[in-house]
This record gives sequence, structure tokens and C-alpha cells, in this order.
Amino acid sequence: MARSAPLPGARVTRVREEWTVTSVAVVRDRTARLCLTGLLVSGFGTSAMWLTAGIWVKSLTGSDSLAALTVCAMWAPVLVGPALGAVADLVPRRLLLITVNLVMAGLMASLLLVGPGHRIGALFAVLLVYGVSGVLLDAAEAALVARAVDVRLLGDFNGLRTTANEGMKLLAPLAGAGLFARYGAVPVVVLDAVTFALAALVFARVRGREPAGAARKRARRGGTAAGIRLLRGSAALRPLVYAGALTMLLAGLNGAAVYAVVETLGRPPAYAGVLYAFQGAGSVAVGLLAGPLLRRMPERGFAGAGIAVFAVAVGARALGGDAVALAASAAIGAGLPCVLIAAMTAVQRETPDAVLGRTTAAANSLMMVPNALALAGGAGLVAVVDVRLLLALTGLAGLVTAARLGSGRRVSRAGPEPS
Repeated sequence: MARSAPLPGARVTRVREEWTVTSVAVVRDRTARLCLTGLLVSGFGTSAMWLTAGIWVKSLTGSDSLAALTVCAMWAPVLVGPALGAVADLVPRRLLLITVNLVMAGLMASLLLVGPGHRIGALFAVLLVYGVSGVLLDAAEAALVARAVDVRLLGDFNGLRTTANEGMKLLAPLAGAGLFARYGAVPVVVLDAVTFALAALVFARVRGREPAGAARKRARRGGTAAGIRLLRGSAALRPLVYAGALTMLLAGLNGAAVYAVVETLGRPPAYAGVLYAFQGAGSVAVGLLAGPLLRRMPERGFAGAGIAVFAVAVGARALGGDAVALAASAAIGAGLPCVLIAAMTAVQRETPDAVLGRTTAAANSLMMVPNALALAGGAGLVAVVDVRLLLALTGLAGLVTAARLGSGRRVSRAGPEPS
């Protein structure tokens, strides 16, 4: 007798059970557990400061433009990510994680000592260093985890990392804005400084494997462009990173249109926060499922499916209606991170240890810079193009990206054996 296919409920149960087992395995790994803890701690302070910095500048100057520039200051260092990522290959990564967090704790605290006449300039200088620290921390952490966690669990780790990041974005900005509204900037600055210091203490307990002296010498010879050269020459990495870059470009256009979408719904601007909350919830959910899904399908398939979900949801926003807008936001949040998780997992698996820091930073830069550029350019497009047409075209471009990624030849997923 032919064996019947498992019922959908049984498949869901198996995925849930697998997620439980693998998540426990990731958390049991000392390095992975400490890195996730450090990310949660520092991520809370960072997310709180991200929103509060703009509110602070607006309250001091009354300028919307200067308030918007706070985000640009934190994003700008991503442009030189490959060069900054080389630092994570040239110095011990654990030491880098500790040092950068301690430096940021001191810099944040120093803002409390600056007089009113110099406060705006000092804040922008600190935010610029903030962006540099983010690139360094991401590169060092990704490289450290890649050599400490079983290669089969990298997708689970990156999924949990996404869940942690998005969870902080749901909670911390509201906490930071609430503290600022009630008590001013001082408690938010103190909170951020303390979370950096606590993260340094957490990373001080990490005992990950570091590159040997010979590997560091090879890293010096590779130059800062070694990560970009590796990405361009890799048949496994190049399609994922390029698809991620295009998807994040489209995500920037979608983000620039969010207030126009809110207007079409007849809602006040603050309703954008509700849409972003639904989007964050979708990202939290997919982060939890990423590991099991990546074991059931190739990385390009997982990424392509996520891009397709994102694209359909963006196009659906053009239909109007609160229910559609909320469902589309959740679907955008679920689909968008898939290509980023898949690309980062592939980078960690395929890249030699000696250049892993700068390759991670190069991949992040290539995928994130288009998002920042599209957010800026999209603001101008929304002023001259009907938002429904813009969303429909953005969704169509996303579907083409998903189809091209899925139609490419399958690359072997064999990676290095876990150490």
C-alpha cells in the first residue's frame, strides 16, 4: 500500500519539535549563547537611542532636517564597511567586541558632560562613531560565531539573531521615547551606556576560536578589498548577496512610501508605528522558523520564497483597507529577512576564517547601502508618483528578483566540517 503523505498538522508539529531541539542546541553552545545575550543587551540600548537621537535633536533645534540626519550619521559608516571589517580579521575578535563596547559606553556617558552650546555637534560625532561600532561588532560577532557553532546550526543562530534584533526594535524605541518624554535625554543616554558596558562584560566571557598567527598574516596580505573579491568570485555567495541588495533597495522604496500608505488609509501619521509593529512581529516569527526551513530547502530557495512573499505583500498595500495593510505589513516582515538570513549563513559557511570579518562587512554593506539610498530617493518619488503605482512596480520588481534567484543553478551546500 502506498504510504500517505503526512498531514499538514503533523508537518507543523515536526517543524515545531525540530525548532525546539535546534534552538536548545544553539543556546547550549557557550559562544552562541553569550553572543546572543550580548546582542540582546546592547541591542536594547541601541534601539532606544536610534529613535531618541532624532527626537533629542528635534527638541533642541526644532529642525526636521537635522533630526533626520541622525539616522544618516549612524548609517554612513556602512559605506566603508569592507575596510572596517578588515579590523575583525587583523585583531582578536573577542578583544574587539570587548573594546568597542567599552569605548561606546564611555562615549555615550561623555555626552552628559558636554555643554548646551556644543551638544548637537558632540551628539552627531558620537552617532557617527556609533555607526562605526555597529559595523565592527557585526563583523567580529559573525566571524566568531561562524567558527564556534556547528555549521548545521548557523541558520538557526542567524534566525534567532534576527528575532532578537526585531524584538528589541519592537520594545526599545517605545521605552526610549517614553523615558525621553518623561525625564529628558539623560536616562536614555545612561541606559545606552550601561547596556554597552554590560555587553562588554558578556563578551569578556566568550571563549571562541580565533584565527592563528599565520592566518592573520594572510589576512594582512589580502587587503581591505579581499571580502568584495571573494563575494564577486563565489558562485554560491554572489547571487544571494546581489539579490539581497536589490531586495533591500525595494524595501527602501516601500519604507519611503509608508506615510503615503497611512494617508490613503485616512489615518494619522502615528499609525505608521502600528504598521511597523506588525512588520516587526512578522520578522520575529520568521527568525524562529529560519533554521528548520533552511534545512528543508536550499538557501536560494528559502531566500527566493521570502522575496516573493515580500513582493506580493508590497503590491497588496496598493489595494487599501486597514486589514490588508496590517496583513501586508506582517507578510513584509516575514519575507524580507529571509534573503538576509540566507546570505549571512552562506557567507559564514563558505568564507575562509582569515577574511571572514571583511567578507561579512562587505556583504552587509552591499545589502544595506541600497536600502539607505532608496529611502532617500523614495521620499522624492512619493511626491511625484502615485503611491499605488509605486507599490505595484516595487512588488513586480521583487517578483522578478525572486524568479531570477530561484531559476539559477543550484550550488553545492557542502561547507566546512564543524570544529
